[in-house]
Amino acid sequence: MSTTRPYSPGERGPESGAVSSSAVELTTQTRRLVLAGASGIVPAARDFTRQALYDWGWLPAATADKQAAAEDVLLVVSELVTNACLHAEGPEELRVACTGKVLRLEVADGGSGAPAPRTPHRAGRPGGHGMFIVQRLCLDWGVVRNAGGPGKTVWAELAAPA
Repeated sequence: MSTTRPYSPGERGPESGAVSSSAVELTTQTRRLVLAGASGIVPAARDFTRQALYDWGWLPAATADKQAAAEDVLLVVSELVTNACLHAEGPEELRVACTGKVLRLEVADGGSGAPAPRTPHRAGRPGGHGMFIVQRLCLDWGVVRNAGGPGKTVWAELAAPA
């Protein structure tokens, strides 16, 4: 699990406040999808995220690298939502936020466990690959516990396509 980002989900961290006078402040666009009690939530989360990628200009992709970046985002969404379904009493909400350089995915759930890649990772073993995939595809990821109650938010950040 990442420990490089100790701030809460949705906050951009210390680098967001360190904008020099010559730098242009990036606008963060955020979308939220309530998943609690819904059916077919993994496909719904992928469709929701795909629409955001279209709206933000990631899709349609002009190059194979940009297409691969969008597919990575959709795969990570699937893995985070599936992990919440299987191990955390189901996801409550998906948040997708984009700045010019980073796309952040957050899945809030009511579970008490902490996701972690299986160590050692065994590629031939069925199941248990979700957080390994997240770790491999993302710039960073982590878990933030809800203050004063059960639950957590699992977040992951991916680089925007060049």
